[in-house]
Amino acid sequence: MSLAPDDFDFFRGYLRERSAIALEQGKEYLVETRLLPVARKEGLASVGALIRRLREEPHGRLQLPVVEALTTNETSFFRDWKPFEALRSVLLPEASVRRSAEKRLDVWSAACSTGQEAYSVAMLVRERLPLLSAWDVQIHCTDLSQEMVLRTRAGRYTQLEVNRGLPAPLLVKYFRQEGADWVVAEELRQRLRVSQLNLAGPWPAFPQMDVVLLRNVLIYFDLPTRRSILDKVRRQLRPGGVLFLGSAETTVGIHEGFRRDECAGATYFRLAA
Repeated sequence: MSLAPDDFDFFRGYLRERSAIALEQGKEYLVETRLLPVARKEGLASVGALIRRLREEPHGRLQLPVVEALTTNETSFFRDWKPFEALRSVLLPEASVRRSAEKRLDVWSAACSTGQEAYSVAMLVRERLPLLSAWDVQIHCTDLSQEMVLRTRAGRYTQLEVNRGLPAPLLVKYFRQEGADWVVAEELRQRLRVSQLNLAGPWPAFPQMDVVLLRNVLIYFDLPTRRSILDKVRRQLRPGGVLFLGSAETTVGIHEGFRRDECAGATYFRLAA
């Protein structure tokens, strides 16, 4: 049974109000696919019945699972290698010079999903940047989804997940096997500071960041929300800090406070003068 137009329109507004995700027309199939498991878990016969429940109890316990069901959590270890190579070869060594007095670096995985990006940064620092081994390198991880926050903290991955992008020597060195899963070593988990955050809402107090990884996130928001998020990122970056977006994302035409730059085949953004 297809989703009624008025149910789809209601849910578009419901999702936008609670997550700022802009759901385009024509995405009825996506909504049905993502919400059907939630409906079944609740013992409801259809997605339409689930949406009727949301209409009756808009602030009830279902709001979190339905919003999380529409959140995309696609990720992998060392996804799109070029940003990691740019960090290794140029950007983190540069930051270490700027921050040599404090001997501290702050990196933010701003939509961390299940944590592979953050743990990839931790392994990169540990393996490829021995200069930073004695530094206080903190990797801040946030995500809209509480489920993703819990998974990142646990650092537990399936065989399929570790097979995606993670070199075998790093798997052996930094993970231990527990049953069918692999668990990240404590020395890496201690680097992470994990919390829940809606990027489109108010932000708590964070340290200023040397690196912000906000990859493949802005595409889900409308233009005013993108501009607002980038404005807050601009205030969060240290002088000389860098922002990485997804390969199809840009600040051009959205926010004039950034300038585009490149190194090691990767595109990133710094604060404009």
